[in-house]
Amino acid sequence: MTPPAGPRSPGGQALPARSPGGRALPAWAPGLRIGLFGGSFNPPHEGHRLASLTAMRRLGLDRVWWIVTPGNPLKRHDGLADLDTRIAAARRLADHPRIVATGVEAGIGMRYTVDTIRHLRRRCPGVHFVWIMGADNLLQLPRWRRWRELVSLVPVAVVDRPGSTFRSLNGRAAAVLAPGRLRESEAKLLPTRRHPAFVYLHGPRSSASSTALRDAGRGLIPAGAPGS
Repeated sequence: MTPPAGPRSPGGQALPARSPGGRALPAWAPGLRIGLFGGSFNPPHEGHRLASLTAMRRLGLDRVWWIVTPGNPLKRHDGLADLDTRIAAARRLADHPRIVATGVEAGIGMRYTVDTIRHLRRRCPGVHFVWIMGADNLLQLPRWRRWRELVSLVPVAVVDRPGSTFRSLNGRAAAVLAPGRLRESEAKLLPTRRHPAFVYLHGPRSSASSTALRDAGRGLIPAGAPGS
């Protein structure tokens, strides 16, 4: 079977699927619908991929960019593999022509999601960005730097996670976003919706977590560490 053609620029040229370097801005063109999925990916796991595929299908996205952060400001960095190791692992795990793992945050010198989104909106005019997060992160969103500004910059797609449905939908962030909530049947409208706006997506779920994988000794080995 011939695979479906990837996204093209307005002039009709096919866009490369992956960024040329770990910290480079991935390929983009005005009019594309691109999901942004941020995290440490330490290590990446099937839950990341499943959430991305769910969002891609339900929102009608052309691409999903995995924004592999240099280091989450809300987490300890003990045992954090180096950025290049995590990007390489994310690319292997994604194994999809429209999922692009990138360390662009390190490339542009940004630490906080709100600043990254501001930069991407300036750098990629005409792109319809959507921020993708798991339901567990929706509950933690009020701890993020300038989170209300963040949701005013980009619509948010929340993907259901085991054990998080009730708490996340009854949390502070969900209450703030409630006036702009779309029904799941309207999910494809989200990328072009006036924000703040969000949709909560149900579907196949994975209980995998990076923390559990590290605790089980299945995390990534930082480059240069013994045994790497």
